[in-house]
Amino acid sequence: MNITLRKFFFITIFTLFFSNLSKAQTEGNAIKASIGFASSSSYYIESYGAQDEVDVMGGGLYLQGEYIFGMTSWFSVRPYVGGIFTSVDEIPDLQNQPQYKVTTNAILLGGKVRFFAPIPWVAPFIEGGIGTSIGKFETLTPNVNFDKSDVLLHIPFSLGLAIGRKHNFEIGISGYFHPAAKQSNAIFALGYTFPLD
Repeated sequence: MNITLRKFFFITIFTLFFSNLSKAQTEGNAIKASIGFASSSSYYIESYGAQDEVDVMGGGLYLQGEYIFGMTSWFSVRPYVGGIFTSVDEIPDLQNQPQYKVTTNAILLGGKVRFFAPIPWVAPFIEGGIGTSIGKFETLTPNVNFDKSDVLLHIPFSLGLAIGRKHNFEIGISGYFHPAAKQSNAIFALGYTFPLD
């Protein structure tokens, strides 16, 4: 009888402890701020499968803010505004040769959804959505000559981990794909969520 009471006690404490932690998700409304490193590269692939032979990348700053509508402990809707600012170093030795480069200097607007595994302390997530980029895009490679200030469609995709008792800290990698400019941005970012409720 004593062993059964002890088992019941431990099961009850275990259940209450972990059910309380699993509710500590980003439910309700919140704001998230992110900062990180961005790189730009061309993803042009010809119809027969050959890629650009010149490996040209730009690097720079990534900033983003999101308003979070936390629907459940595992799903949220996130409108966002942000910016990607990348550049490449000019090489003065190549005076009579083409300067290949891939850069993005744009403001990002859009919306995405997040699917979140409600696991205590370290919770993985995946995001996807659609948005628009307003700014200047350069994709100058042997096969692509795109150099415009324009408003372009982009497709965001992210993977990451939300860390902490309330999952306020985040670390993640993201991709923003700009089909019209034949370029993509790879992001490594850190974020913090400020609950509003």
